[in-house]
This record gives sequence, structure tokens and C-alpha cells, in this order.
Amino acid sequence: MATATATKSNGPPPTSFDNLQRTKILLLGQRGSGKTSIQQVLFNDVPPKQTFYLEPTSRAVKHRYDTVIPLEIWDCPGNTSPDTLGASLADFSSIIFVIDIQDSYQQPVARMLDFFAAAYQENPGATLEVFVHKAESLAEDYKIENFRHIQQRVIDELFDASPEYEQMPVNFHLTSVYDHSIREAFSRVLHKLIDSLPYLEDLLNVFCSNSQASKAFLFDVKSRLYVATDESPVDTGMHNLCCDYVRTLSAFGPLYMSASVNADSRSFYPSAAVSLAQGTTLTYHLITPQLALLAMLHPGVFEERRGLLEYNVVFFREGVQEIALVERDARSGNL
Repeated sequence: MATATATKSNGPPPTSFDNLQRTKILLLGQRGSGKTSIQQVLFNDVPPKQTFYLEPTSRAVKHRYDTVIPLEIWDCPGNTSPDTLGASLADFSSIIFVIDIQDSYQQPVARMLDFFAAAYQENPGATLEVFVHKAESLAEDYKIENFRHIQQRVIDELFDASPEYEQMPVNFHLTSVYDHSIREAFSRVLHKLIDSLPYLEDLLNVFCSNSQASKAFLFDVKSRLYVATDESPVDTGMHNLCCDYVRTLSAFGPLYMSASVNADSRSFYPSAAVSLAQGTTLTYHLITPQLALLAMLHPGVFEERRGLLEYNVVFFREGVQEIALVERDARSGNL
């Protein structure tokens, strides 16, 4: 059974990241690799089936997106090189190279190595990510085999180029826009870019301990990326359920808000709960206009300690909002 409520808060208004320093992500890959589809599915809510009709990227397009930190994602044409990028690689905190799992590996791997080698020399602090993409196109055994082959090919090519590149921290992810693997992979990329992540994780750990929650995520509502989670392991099945629940509430939330909230909507924070077949109650609490807390609890705990749960959510919300204010001030140069 699902329930939904809205609570009022006198906390600070939502913060804006307009005109603040943005964390830049460079999204690269051969033409047709799926990089533009990834950006559109995650940040523009384009249905995966409609990505087939996207025009090829002919020039670098900068997409701005505000979550717990302000992002600027550069979607670049397939023929982009470090020399034609038009910006210094030192400007980017993360470089993501997308490889079609069915593509011939030689050319994309060579282009990727050009970027990774240049970034390693110019900006050793940048995170280097490889999305082995379109995993849905192969059967399970074949996609795992191809994924491992690409991973080993990249490692071998790096070592052949220079022994020092053996220490280059390259991270590999198997992804598809047709399931939640792309959201889990991009979430893990995002975690490395959030300076306040340890504080968000501490808040989630305290919340779980005080609320007897078995798991908690802090989700970006629009993209359905989780920006932080508590210290317990992430179960893929539970992560997928949370993604689906956020999507459902996002679709019907505006109708609920318009029917139940007549005052300034910025002062209200909707919450909801649903009973799962696994004997778990999944709860949703809006924390900021961009972020929501999702937590898993035993049904008995939810029914008997609901007041305490909502009390803990208030303190969690205040903590996250304070972190957001500090982040805004730091990026505006006020700290």
C-alpha cells in the first residue's frame, strides 16, 4: 500500500547555482557510440527508444545541469581531438569515453588513449572513465566477454604507450540506456566530483542508525542519479526499485502537489511510502527541489516509529540544505 503526505518547513529557500563555477565533464566517443543518447536520457528525460532519432553531434554542445553541485557536460563530436577541443583538459574534472560494445575497438581505443594520455599529463587529478555502452545488444555471456576484452585491450595499450601509464586510474563501466546501469555508472562518476560527499554520507549513516533504516539513498529527482548513499553495500535490485519509484512519483507528484498544496510550494516537502514484496517499506522524502531521500525500513518500524522517522528527516533535510549553502558560497568565492 502506498501513502503520500506533504510537510511544511520554515527552512531556507532552495539555493541557485546560476553564475557559479561549474564542475565540467567531458563526454567523448566515436560517432554513433551513444554518448549523446546518454546525456539526453539522463538529463533531458528523453525516452531511450527516441534516442534513435537524435541527430549526430556536429559541434561541442555544453549542457548545464544543477544537482547537489552545478555541472557542465560537454558533448563532443566523434572526430574531436585534444588539439581541436577548444579548451584545456585541465578545465575538466572528469573525462568519460563511450565505446560501443559491438564496435571495432582499434580506432575508438586509439582516440581514447590520446585524450587519457594528454589528460594524465595536463590534469592528473581528473577521473578517467570508460563506458562500454549498448550492452543490451548482446547476450549476457557475450557482453561480459566483450567488456573484459575491451578492458584488457585498454590496459595493454596504455602499458605499450608508456610504462608510467600503467598507474593511470581508468575506471570501466558496462552500460545501457535501456536499463538502470547507465544511472548507476554515472552516479559513481558523480560521487568522485562531490567534495561534500563524506558529509552527505555521514548524514545518511546517522539517519539510518537513528531511524532503523536498512538502506538510504540521496537521489537527484530529475536524472534519477543517486548522489550519495550510506555505508552499507548497494544492491542492484534495490537501486533499480528506487529509480522506478522516483520516476513514478515524479510523473504524478505535480498532480498531487497541485491538489494538496495551496501555499508557496517551496515551503512544502512531499513524502510517500510503498510496501514492497520483499517485506520492506520504501519511503520517499523530498529534501530540496532537486534532491530526495529514499529509505528502506521494516514495515513494523515504519508503522510504529513514523513520528521519529519524520523527525529525523527534518534534521537530515536541514543538514543537506546547509551543505548546499556552503557549496554555493564556495563556488561564488565567498569562502
